Amino acid sequence: MTPHPGARYIGAMSSASLFAVVASLGLVACSPASFTTEIQGETTVPAHASGVPTLLNAFPAISSFAALDFNQNQDFRNRDVTKDEVSRVQVKSLSLKVLSPNDQGFDFLDSLEAVARAGDQEVRFAGRDGIARLELGPPNPTLSLKADGDMDLRPYVAAPTMAIILRGNGRLPEKEVRLQATVVLEVEGGLL
Repeated sequence: MTPHPGARYIGAMSSASLFAVVASLGLVACSPASFTTEIQGETTVPAHASGVPTLLNAFPAISSFAALDFNQNQDFRNRDVTKDEVSRVQVKSLSLKVLSPNDQGFDFLDSLEAVARAGDQEVRFAGRDGIARLELGPPNPTLSLKADGDMDLRPYVAAPTMAIILRGNGRLPEKEVRLQATVVLEVEGGLL
């Protein structure tokens, strides 16, 4: 019995299609993975002495941002990625939220910048000016900082430890203000 003339064509197409699917899966398996990781911390801005307006010269440090080792980061561990395997790190967002008191806004703050530091190297990666004019009033407002362009923080994330430092100025608030900072990073690295 002779095969139908179109049978060879269908067989050839099936082989070509199968090859294309296998090749595509191979490329996907070797492409870098992309995931996000979120880092949070809290700080407290002290109140000024009653009736004495005082400049805010230094923004209080956030202890959980002081010695970040991304090999200990849960999102890195879940993906089985080490900081040495990272090819790119970008800031997706950085925000600051007033946790308490409920009747406090951001009117005490004029400007804020975020800096990444590893060893004696540092780079600014986000900031915001004119904060008091944004009218971010109570209850529990959130301030978003603007990322500085297409900054790659990979050299800082891959360092033995990295620190995120917030620097700001304005005036000390009338009451002590507790703030929560949240940094979301987009990480490329490892294999799918």
